[in-house]
Amino acid sequence: MRRVATATVAVALGLSLSACGGIDRAVAEDGGPVSVKVGIIPIIDVAPLYLGVEQGFFEEENLEVEMESGQGGAAIVPGVLSEQYQFGFSNTASLLLSVSKGQGLQAVAAGAATTGESGEDFGAVVVPEDSRIKDAADLEGKRVAVNTLQNINTLTINQAVRAGGGDPSTIEYVELPFPDIAPAVAAGDVDAGQVVEPFVTVAEQQGNRQVTSNFAAADPLLMVGLYFTSDRYAQQHPEVVAAFTRAMEKSLAHARRDPEKARAILDEYTDIAPEVQKNIVLPDWPEKIGIGSVKRLALLMAKDGITESPPDTAKLLP
Repeated sequence: MRRVATATVAVALGLSLSACGGIDRAVAEDGGPVSVKVGIIPIIDVAPLYLGVEQGFFEEENLEVEMESGQGGAAIVPGVLSEQYQFGFSNTASLLLSVSKGQGLQAVAAGAATTGESGEDFGAVVVPEDSRIKDAADLEGKRVAVNTLQNINTLTINQAVRAGGGDPSTIEYVELPFPDIAPAVAAGDVDAGQVVEPFVTVAEQQGNRQVTSNFAAADPLLMVGLYFTSDRYAQQHPEVVAAFTRAMEKSLAHARRDPEKARAILDEYTDIAPEVQKNIVLPDWPEKIGIGSVKRLALLMAKDGITESPPDTAKLLP
């Protein structure tokens, strides 16, 4: 079910105030707030966006924000390119892949990052309690379920296996939706599965255990997701993009400072059971984009053959 949240934001007069130390702002043609749609996936990662709307950070920037749930990044990217959405959220690898194909996208704000802590991250590879798989290297030659082939989860698992001394080229990846991965692991249909919260907590509550925190293992500062817009929209509406970025940075900082408020806002747009929600590990929400980790992902994409050469991060990063 689509959930919509709105916040009234106004971007004050479209005058350049830079000469007197101010900020360029804009208003809609009718003199009111600027309305923007943000294509999102209703997952834990986007909690700061909802929190920022609730806290009035977008209203302070004179933006009226509407969130629309999309069927994953594959649908959100073309939605942003066509300006069905003015902004979107997607995982970083998907955005790099789009850029490598010549699609004009521009990151505008950090989205979600690994906590950097093994065993205490929002993404992990899980196995049955009695599995002989004890660490990432043991995934060599195994069947591993992921939600999308040749994307951020396979990239980070491969790097974790590589770092542990294993050969990731021997892994057989099986594509399954996140809700189906833990049951497939329990049934023995696959040897292991990569899941993100709340499915990490659900899997553990069902008796599975973690063998690697693949995001943290790949890069302790990994930028897993980003907010983005199209090059065309950024060129035509720089003041709106700047206002959205400022509001998102305030939202991310607030979520990082008060994670329990971010946890509570999940009630607004997810159906996570209370006994799961209170135990999930939240992502880290840095205020700024971790440029180094985006470049690292680009290198891993070429190493794993997803792209012929590392995508040009300069085309994506602000």
